Amino acid sequence: MTQARRFHVLVRDPAAGGSFEEWRGWLDAAGMHFTMSHPPARRLELRFLLPGARSEVRAGGEVLRVDREGETFVAHVRLDGMDAAAQGAVDRFLEGA
Repeated sequence: MTQARRFHVLVRDPAAGGSFEEWRGWLDAAGMHFTMSHPPARRLELRFLLPGARSEVRAGGEVLRVDREGETFVAHVRLDGMDAAAQGAVDRFLEGA
């Protein structure tokens, strides 16, 4: 994945509530991936603006795996709970990737 395809992802643990934290992430056919300074919760709320998109995507996410890379954690998340417009934006982004 090239650096140009990375974008900011806002992440929040819905059980804990509170504010969204901003991380650098990328999206591919397997789901959303992002680097964090701490391990994530199992279920997450996500918000992100895809490169070239006009509106933010809001989705739920299930953490499938977390890899440790030095001092950081890389979360691999399956997206769910998107409305039709958000799903269409994700599909279009992936087709162009």
